[in-house]
Amino acid sequence: MGTHNNPKQKPSLNPNWAQLQQKLKLEGSKTKSLRPLRAPNGNSGLPGSILGKRKEAPGSGSDDVCAVNVLTPTSSDYSLTKEVAMDCEMVGVSLNGEKSALGRVTLGNNWGHVVYDEFVRPVERVVDFRTKISGIRPHNLKKAKEFRVAQKEVAELIKGRILVGHALRNDLRALLLSHPKKDIRDTSEYPPFLKERRNRALRKIAAEFLGVQIQNGEHCPVEDARAAMMLYQKHKREWERSVKDLTRIKKNQKKRKQKKPNQEAASNN
Repeated sequence: MGTHNNPKQKPSLNPNWAQLQQKLKLEGSKTKSLRPLRAPNGNSGLPGSILGKRKEAPGSGSDDVCAVNVLTPTSSDYSLTKEVAMDCEMVGVSLNGEKSALGRVTLGNNWGHVVYDEFVRPVERVVDFRTKISGIRPHNLKKAKEFRVAQKEVAELIKGRILVGHALRNDLRALLLSHPKKDIRDTSEYPPFLKERRNRALRKIAAEFLGVQIQNGEHCPVEDARAAMMLYQKHKREWERSVKDLTRIKKNQKKRKQKKPNQEAASNN
């Protein structure tokens, strides 16, 4: 992902990908804004991310590329938008690998296009790559970005923006970052997505509210970020109204608390 290609070279696609592209071309006749997708060999006509362009290690194959599904963006807008979705994958560090550390971080704009996608090398030694869930393999972290560098870049990208995601507290903790609560839109905490006031997995929410299947096997942070953003966009009007209502209630409560000591002081006088 994120490699620069020579426009004069015509990459040869394997038969499976060629067949998939042919299918997408047929679908593209119905949706003019649909863009060509990245092939497993990394060649594509798409512009890269504005930051964090990853170079694939030799022999990395296609394990970094996520399966194509209905979450694929249909807009050509690759800009860094007001709303940004984030998803992280973790690896295990410490003696038994029970402690989680950041292994990959992905940011997408409100159309679902990737604006940042980096494998990250943890400060501590990795003892469990958790590949079955994270999709991260040893070769992915050999030339991965240092944690402090990735942390700084992500902080700059999300600053002053609405941050969308699922269980963002875990991702922010792994990044050792904070974000204003008023600017967080977490699909694991939005009441309409809860079941009996309990948090649910993103895959279950996406299946119910979007009709899509995700996280069947190794997790794809691009896909997860897109699912979270699509959930937010689909319920944006009601979601933002509830945020405003909650903010107003909190302000009124604060005012009442401030008035109470003043009233007690006045009565004592």
